[in-house]
Amino acid sequence: MAKKVKLAYVCTECGADYAQWQGQCTACGEWNSLKEFKVSASKTKASGRAQTVGYAGASEQTVMSVNEVELSEVPRIDSSLSELDRVLGGGIVPGSVVLIGGDPGVGKSSLLLQVCCQLSQSQKVLYVTGEESLQQVAMRAKRMSLPEDKLRLLTETDVEAITMAAQTEQPKVMVVDSIQTMQLGDVSSAAGGVSQVRESAAYLTRFAKQNQIMVFLVGHVTKSGEVAGPRVLEHIVDTVLFLEGQSDSRFRTLRAIKNRFGAVNELGVFAMTDKGMKQIKNPSAIFLSRAEEPSPGSAVMVLWEGSRPLLVEIQALVDESPYGAPKRVTVGLEYNRLSMLLAVLHRHAGVQAGDQDVYVNVVGGVKVSETSADLAVLCAIVSSLKNKVLPQDLIVFGEVGLSGEIRPVSSGQERILEAAKHGFKKAIVPNANIPKGGVPGMEVIGVSTLQQALAQT
Repeated sequence: MAKKVKLAYVCTECGADYAQWQGQCTACGEWNSLKEFKVSASKTKASGRAQTVGYAGASEQTVMSVNEVELSEVPRIDSSLSELDRVLGGGIVPGSVVLIGGDPGVGKSSLLLQVCCQLSQSQKVLYVTGEESLQQVAMRAKRMSLPEDKLRLLTETDVEAITMAAQTEQPKVMVVDSIQTMQLGDVSSAAGGVSQVRESAAYLTRFAKQNQIMVFLVGHVTKSGEVAGPRVLEHIVDTVLFLEGQSDSRFRTLRAIKNRFGAVNELGVFAMTDKGMKQIKNPSAIFLSRAEEPSPGSAVMVLWEGSRPLLVEIQALVDESPYGAPKRVTVGLEYNRLSMLLAVLHRHAGVQAGDQDVYVNVVGGVKVSETSADLAVLCAIVSSLKNKVLPQDLIVFGEVGLSGEIRPVSSGQERILEAAKHGFKKAIVPNANIPKGGVPGMEVIGVSTLQQALAQT
């Protein structure tokens, strides 16, 4: 007798289920985000049982107070790459599930293969690939001159077969490349669909928690830069990492946007080479590769990424617009932030750029999201507009308010010390960020308004 088939509709943004299609998801408010998939009746019952017994001892848990819970330090495994350990929060946590996303060819598989080959010398590691053959993986490991003698490989796309192989191998770390190629036999949809990605990730997560196996999931991204599949995929896993890089640059940045075992927004920097990913221990050096001849429109600021300061150069070009509507173009900076800063510049500093095209670029492909770059952006714009070169040994940072005040930023003293280590002699910072004891060899100028800051440049 044929299995009874049931239709369901799942929101690709939040993963909410609906019995029938509707234009808007009432859970998250997104429009046209519901996708149809089929679920057999037997699969529905099996999923309920799996969720009940998926975690070891889940049915035996009792309700208790917070102070009754035993706290023990989470053991971590060194991944052999300090930049990856930094982003993960100190190393690999047994039983955790990490999702790594990124554009095609950015280096996700190469990074994980490099980690697995190094880890396999001291830990049992299983590398599962659903996109490549065993020969392709072995050829890449040989090309990168990695120690490949102890790494275990498996080519499989069936999730249940993968978990059975893992139970036999008993690895400490397992890589699944990629989650979009995985499928469960009971889910009646193609691999990569909403239901397959969600159910496969949930199955692997339950298996990782129950067996204390650390699992890396590789995820494809869409045109908009988000991980393909339902948004609930990011909620299932413990950590979400994104590997980013420009097509014309060999540098790659690994960023954590979710981490249950460490801080978010940590940043790891690598260089893609023919031997794999090379760690960049001093990222400020690559982001500060300035021109030999100083030119107007360039300012250096100190960006705070997770737990480390980064010195980056911000460039601005202001030119008379030949059209009625001047252009505002930003690379690495939010467009609306630039429009707001230009309005503050006109209102509180008397600098008119309304009839000028304004282009702002953060050098090195870095994306600046914090407000500490406000003052540096405006100094670079005024420098280009007045054709005045800023001192090469000057750093600037501070948030600019709508009333023209300069607001303090977090970790101000650490930013100044980082700049001093790179040879900078002068700093323009908010008054509240001036170090009490001063910084040897550096002149720190505190400002409270935008006019005061521009007068010091």
